[in-house]
Amino acid sequence: MKQAPARSAGPQALPIRAQARTIARGLLTFALVILALWTASDFVTPVGWAAIIAIATWPVYAPIASHLSERRRPILAPLLFTALVGLLLFAPIALTTHQLTQQSEAIFSLMTQVRENGVAVPSWIGQLPIAADSFQQWWRDNLTEPKAAAGWFDRFNAEAAAEWIKALGGQLLHRIFMFLISLLALFMILRNAEWLAARTLQTAERVFGDPAERLVEKMVEAVRGSVNGTVVVAILEGMLIGIAYAIAGVPYWALFALLTTVFAMLPFGAWIAFTVAALALLLNSGSALAAALVFAWGAVIMLVGDNFVWPTLVGGAARLPFLFALIGIFGGLQTFGLIGLFVGPVIMAALLTVWHEWLLASEAPVDAPASETTERKSD
Repeated sequence: MKQAPARSAGPQALPIRAQARTIARGLLTFALVILALWTASDFVTPVGWAAIIAIATWPVYAPIASHLSERRRPILAPLLFTALVGLLLFAPIALTTHQLTQQSEAIFSLMTQVRENGVAVPSWIGQLPIAADSFQQWWRDNLTEPKAAAGWFDRFNAEAAAEWIKALGGQLLHRIFMFLISLLALFMILRNAEWLAARTLQTAERVFGDPAERLVEKMVEAVRGSVNGTVVVAILEGMLIGIAYAIAGVPYWALFALLTTVFAMLPFGAWIAFTVAALALLLNSGSALAAALVFAWGAVIMLVGDNFVWPTLVGGAARLPFLFALIGIFGGLQTFGLIGLFVGPVIMAALLTVWHEWLLASEAPVDAPASETTERKSD
């Protein structure tokens, strides 16, 4: 008897092999991405900051880069722009450090005076509506007498202070190193911006399909809106609170205004700045009312700016609803830290874009048969 010829497994095995290769490549890519992120985990944040700065400042940088590229100087534009960004970021810190260094002699002189003569009871304590006598008595017992006042300084542990200064120096060196890494990453991103943008868009189109371009545009708008909103609101808050410093007579009010503007870009940073300014005014002039008004004005400005103006600017630029912008900002801050101020709105914008594209895809009409299409055209 003749045996039936064996069926050829080639045509059926090819799709299975191709599918297996695709799955294997996907798993290998996923594993490599996870391994790369784990290897570079300490440098993800500075590179992320560089990417955020590059996206936010691209409308300013692009004309400069195109002008210099026409003159065959492609490296000059990213180099100059990176140096300018580094200077703008470092200048407020350097100025503040310089001002504090200049005032160090006055601080040491005040400490010496407190050790030798004590601190007299301020007049505003007697004007307190509640427990004024108790506060005055506590102040006389602990700060007016020179020996009691010197005891407050003696309570500080010198060894603990030395360890704290040593740890602070180590953290400062680490931050400076990460700052330099961010500037280097910013230079590389600006230099290869077109190549990076093209590869990012190609990757997004391969993963997400046709909506990839709109998704990338939404994420870019969210980053720019977050950065611009943060900077604009911080400058406005610093100016308005600085005016109150000048009117109330806060000592070194210009320095406090600068600190408030810089710290307003950090979570609850401006609250620390104008609280210290109010305390400095209280100790300098002794006016409890003026110090209270400075603190109250700063609190009102910060509450309105951080909870209404800031989410509105960020949400408007990224076309996010107010609630989504608010959740993205504060949720990103709580989850990712300071960089979450910009990552949170990006995630919300991407979520809304994918949701919108999914709804459009689900509402798309089913293709009509050819005969029905011909009838519609003939009508």
